[in-house]
Amino acid sequence: MNDINTAFGTLVAPGTLRLQRSLPGPIERVWHYLTDSEARGSWLASGPMDLRVGGDVRLEFHNDDLSDHRVPTPERYRTEDGCHHQSGQVTACEPPRLLAHTWGEADGSASEVRFDLQPDGDRVLLTITHARLPDRAALLSVSAGWHAHVGILLDQLEGRAPGNFWVAHEALETAYAERLPREAAA
Repeated sequence: MNDINTAFGTLVAPGTLRLQRSLPGPIERVWHYLTDSEARGSWLASGPMDLRVGGDVRLEFHNDDLSDHRVPTPERYRTEDGCHHQSGQVTACEPPRLLAHTWGEADGSASEVRFDLQPDGDRVLLTITHARLPDRAALLSVSAGWHAHVGILLDQLEGRAPGNFWVAHEALETAYAERLPREAAA
C-alpha cells in the first residue's frame, strides 16, 4: 500500500484530480499556510486573497525561489519577470476546514481548486481537488504542480529543506503522463 504522502493524485472525474497528504498539525497551522500570503509563498504562491465568497485571489508563483537548490526554469514555463500570475475568486471559505477558488480566470479557462482540511490526531488530512481542467496538457501540468508544491509544503512543515520545484515537477509530469489515461481531460 502506498504511503499517502508519496501517492500520486487520482482522477475522480474527467478533468478532475484529487491529491491527499497527511501534514503535521494543528489544523490552524495548515490553514495559515493556505491563506497567509507570506506562508503560502514559501511553498506555492504569494499574493492577496480576500477570504470571503466572491473575494479576489491573486497568486504570484516564484517557483525558482522555493528552495536553495537552483536549476533553470524549463523553457515552456519561462516568463519575462520570472513569475507566473494566476487570478480567481473565492467560491467557498469555511475556516479552518475548507477553501475553494477559481483558477485561471484571466485566460478564460477557469478551473476550480478546493482545499479540504480534516484533523487526524496530531496531523491534518489535506485533500486538494482541482476540477474543470480543460485538456490533457493542463491536467498533467496541474497534477505535477500540486504534487511538487505540496511536497515542498510537507518538507517545510516537517522541518526539512525542500528540493527544487522544477526538478520534481519535470519528473512528476512524466510520471503522470504514464499513469493518467489519454481521455482524462474534461
